[in-house]
Amino acid sequence: MDGQAIEQYIIHKNSRTSKPRKVGFIGLGKMGAAMAGHLAKVGHAVHVFNRSKEKTDNWIKAFESYSVSKVNSLGLMGETCEIIISCVGDDDDLREITFNPTGCFQTMRKNTIFIDHSTTSFDVVQEVNRFAVERGISFFDAPVSGGTSGAKNGVLSIMFGGQKEQSKSFKDIVSPYSKTAERMGEVGSGQLAKMVNQICISGLIQGLAEGLKFGLDSGLDMKTVLSVISKGAAQSWQMENRGNTMLEGKYDFGFAVDHMIKDLSIVLEQGVKQNSDLEITKHVKEFYKDLSNKGYGNLDTSALLLRLTSKEFKQ
Repeated sequence: MDGQAIEQYIIHKNSRTSKPRKVGFIGLGKMGAAMAGHLAKVGHAVHVFNRSKEKTDNWIKAFESYSVSKVNSLGLMGETCEIIISCVGDDDDLREITFNPTGCFQTMRKNTIFIDHSTTSFDVVQEVNRFAVERGISFFDAPVSGGTSGAKNGVLSIMFGGQKEQSKSFKDIVSPYSKTAERMGEVGSGQLAKMVNQICISGLIQGLAEGLKFGLDSGLDMKTVLSVISKGAAQSWQMENRGNTMLEGKYDFGFAVDHMIKDLSIVLEQGVKQNSDLEITKHVKEFYKDLSNKGYGNLDTSALLLRLTSKEFKQ
């Protein structure tokens, strides 16, 4: 994605922040690039870090008319910023950018804030938080729901864990790219809430895929069927936004199959630890693995219908 494309990709809110802050942002994937863009648009001084130099340079070019800069090390970001936000891939990435020897925790000052929007395990946020507490850093685990389009449009739903007395500060910081942000409890509760989210989404998509396949096998006009049932009790975001695209075989947007496999693996591991029975989630994870094994790991998660309709998956 080039600089112009990133600029077009961001739909920002018109309001500007009443208190510009020095904000660091780590991770400029599709989600992170959009969120960091919203922060720049409302007037924060945004300092970015990404392992890919090309992504960093493209983002800086897209927002060069705002107060933005790139930093070459996480240590320098820790020295410079009063708030640092991250959106990275997995547990190891979060460890690397925080308490590892080259991470930003080594140089962050007391009473600064670190917000992580990644989807990770419950255990790793507890681990990171222990190091944060030792250094006097306020850590929030704050996974998001709403996907790429939610980040682009600044309407993400954020479930966060952290100190109750700092909830208002947290909500003010993330307001440029969120429509709702609610505290779930202490650190770790944000990730647990995101696990609930992923359990519900994966089950919904599989149910939708099976319903569509059943209707197609019955010879029904499924676009007409969807127009009716989406107004009744079967209605869901997935049906409204992915039902027709699934029928059209369009799976080139949204949250990727391989990312969902990672998320559901975290869910199932946590389920074992707390003795939660997640039978449907286990099956849906295997269905996603079927898609990934056939080379469809980068498709949108709604590709579960492809698994039911393509001859590639016939026994």
